[in-house]
Amino acid sequence: MLRGTTAINLDAKGRLTMPVGYRELVCEQGIGKLVVTIDIKRSCLMLYPLNQWQLIEQKLMALSDFEPGEAAIKRLILGNANDCDMDKSGRILLPAPLRNHARLEKKLMLIGQVNKFELWDESLWQAQMIDDLALAQNLDFSTSPRLKELAL
Repeated sequence: MLRGTTAINLDAKGRLTMPVGYRELVCEQGIGKLVVTIDIKRSCLMLYPLNQWQLIEQKLMALSDFEPGEAAIKRLILGNANDCDMDKSGRILLPAPLRNHARLEKKLMLIGQVNKFELWDESLWQAQMIDDLALAQNLDFSTSPRLKELAL
């Protein structure tokens, strides 16, 4: 499982170093390969181990090329998807257009989301955390069966 929040850095060449604790999982689940694409609702990137990406890709293939909304989602997610190989040092090169989309600077946050990672610029992540906490504190868990099941 990919979980937890880790502060990492982006080097001058646009590479991040995958934390040691995740390298083995990425190698097991993705043969050392990740697919990185944009998040279409937020300024972050999504990094999928190859086997998890293949499940997403199958769902995207089922979308229509003729229904404008579905075609747009396909174009955005697949059109921005890039294969990234992890080198022997655990480094991954992020393409410049994707770094620009997520406004990634030097300090990053890698967020485990069970089947994928989210990659955020540190300052954008801090702002997102504030927004998420405010939203969560005002949620009525009893109105959602899925939230009710969490029993937090």
